[in-house]
Amino acid sequence: MNALEFLAGINPVAASGAALVLVGLWGVLARPNLFKIAIAFTVLETGVNLVILSVGYIRGRTAPILDAASDAATASARMTDPVPQALVLTAIVIGLAVTALMLSYALRLKAAGGGSSIEAYGEEKW
Repeated sequence: MNALEFLAGINPVAASGAALVLVGLWGVLARPNLFKIAIAFTVLETGVNLVILSVGYIRGRTAPILDAASDAATASARMTDPVPQALVLTAIVIGLAVTALMLSYALRLKAAGGGSSIEAYGEEKW
C-alpha cells in the first residue's frame, strides 16, 4: 500500500477532528492566559465532537429517519447509528455551559484585580 492509497482511506472528518483536538490541547497546555485557555478548550471540544461523529458515520447510509413510505426493515438497514449524533448534540449544549462558566470565572478573577494570566495565581493552593 503506497502513500496515496493510505491518504485516500483516511476519513477527512476524523482527521480534522484529531487536528482540532491537538490544537486545542496545545492551547490549553501552552497558553498562560485564562481567556485563551477557555477558547482552546472549546476548540478541543469541537474536535472531540467531530471524532465522535466520524465514528458513527458509515458511507452510503442515510439519516436515521423513518417515513411511512418505506419498509422499516430495509430503512433500518440503510441508516447510520443515531446514538453518536445524540451524544454530540448533548455535548454541544454541555460544552456551551462549560465555556460560559470558564469565561465567567476568568472575568471574575480579572475583575478582582488578579489579572488574566495563570502565572498571577501561582501561590494559590488548590
